[in-house]
Amino acid sequence: MSSKRLLCAAVATMAAAALVAAPAQADPTGTPTFRDIVAVGSDTTQTVMNGLSDAVTINGTKVMGSYDARGSATIQTKETGCVIPRPASSGEGVNALVAAVEGNTGCVQVARSSSNSASTFPGKNLTYIPFAVDAMTYAVRSDSTVSKKLTTAQLKSIYNCTAPGVGTNFKPLLPQFGSGSRDFFLKQLGLTNTATYTTQFPCVVDVDVNNEPIQEHVGTYLTDTKHILPYSIAVYAAQVYGNAPAAQGKAVLATFNGVAPTILNTSSSFKRDVYNVVPSPKLSEANYNQLFVGGTSLVCTRTDVITQFGFGINPNCGSTQIVTP
Repeated sequence: MSSKRLLCAAVATMAAAALVAAPAQADPTGTPTFRDIVAVGSDTTQTVMNGLSDAVTINGTKVMGSYDARGSATIQTKETGCVIPRPASSGEGVNALVAAVEGNTGCVQVARSSSNSASTFPGKNLTYIPFAVDAMTYAVRSDSTVSKKLTTAQLKSIYNCTAPGVGTNFKPLLPQFGSGSRDFFLKQLGLTNTATYTTQFPCVVDVDVNNEPIQEHVGTYLTDTKHILPYSIAVYAAQVYGNAPAAQGKAVLATFNGVAPTILNTSSSFKRDVYNVVPSPKLSEANYNQLFVGGTSLVCTRTDVITQFGFGINPNCGSTQIVTP
């Protein structure tokens, strides 16, 4: 075996050993039932944030409650009231946070986001705090007729419907509009993410056979050997190793731009920060500050949990540089 293959195998083995240590989590369980800091939004980071919510305490008490992007139609986040529609994406999570702040409901304190979409929420005074690193690639079926070794230029031609045979030899799928992964993926391809993207580029589909929005990182949407779907490497690893609910189906991850989709891979050309979004005025409050602010925050110091769920360590974890659109 070549030294390059040995290195990849070693990285994968070490990462897998870390991954199997953490059980899958869901909506908050155990005591207290309702938590001071409620996080909703991104499917990409839901499981790692669920794990952090279970592991991090202040004075021995769990203070974070992280609610999945998928599940029941509504969630109740506080003991009194606060029955709200379940936010199913990064964008919906930030919308729920903004609604809670502007309505002074206290129902949501943090939004999970897999991309920095501050420019989409001008004047909302939000801080996107990075806490981990993910990488994206594309997924196809194990029996796919699509190459598992595409480049950025080739993927762009598929997703802007200019590739020869697109719609016949290639059938590109996208997660729903509002997905942080969709936004990041298209931007990395040099394409503009809009709600009408699939109208502009009709070879691309973002709904399933029942006309329901496609969710992030669900391999069972790959029902055709010509399907292609953006996918988080960290989430795929967590699905395979049992730290997240299995949803990969027959999906396999591709080698993208010549880089293998190894766990915790920091050399991917589609590497990205993932964030917790907090109302900026809250950063000086004790709970928010202890949990999220700076490299010594309670979230940032739990690198064991972050890596157990397939994510890489972010050297800027806890940075509160505010992006003003």
